[in-house]
Amino acid sequence: MTEVKATNITYHAGHITRQERQALLQQKGTTIWFTGLSACGKSTIAVALEQVLFQRKHAAYVLDGDNIRFGLNKNLGFSAADREENIRRIGEVAKLFAEAGLITIASFISPYRKDRDAARKVHEDAGLPFIECHVNTPIEVCEQRDPKGLYKKARAGEIKGFTGIDDPYEAPTKPELVISAAEKSVEACVAELVNYLEQRGLLTP
Repeated sequence: MTEVKATNITYHAGHITRQERQALLQQKGTTIWFTGLSACGKSTIAVALEQVLFQRKHAAYVLDGDNIRFGLNKNLGFSAADREENIRRIGEVAKLFAEAGLITIASFISPYRKDRDAARKVHEDAGLPFIECHVNTPIEVCEQRDPKGLYKKARAGEIKGFTGIDDPYEAPTKPELVISAAEKSVEACVAELVNYLEQRGLLTP
């Protein structure tokens, strides 16, 4: 666990309760964590889910792996240590968004189980829902899609430490949801997710 290095600091609590935020937004703050191989469909499903929730008057926001590396995590590479720090930061940001009452949709390869478990623990310790969603697309399908040409480069040795090729992907053992994006349309995947959120009572205050 990362230790707090700062000294002489005190946590300053606000005056607005979680229940008041939920009542205002008419939903419960939640993090939906998409994990899966590159090109498995995470980002496509994430932005489609965000759009559907928005159309239904829900406050939702996507945190996307590539997008985050243009700003917050632009100083991180793809070593194991940097991947761990990448996910640690996003776990904390997602928790803050969920505390604010947003439905946070995190879309990250997040290949290491311990890093995802750490993000889950941050939420559970705060009493916030954390939904791990494994977008379980076979690597053969991901390689056929390969929209960024990354698998081709990895196979050619031009990219080192690429998840699924020369770096491991540790699939979730007990995810809340498994999405078969190779077998279902984006619309069907989103409908499955919305139905799950409704069943959990997360789209009501």
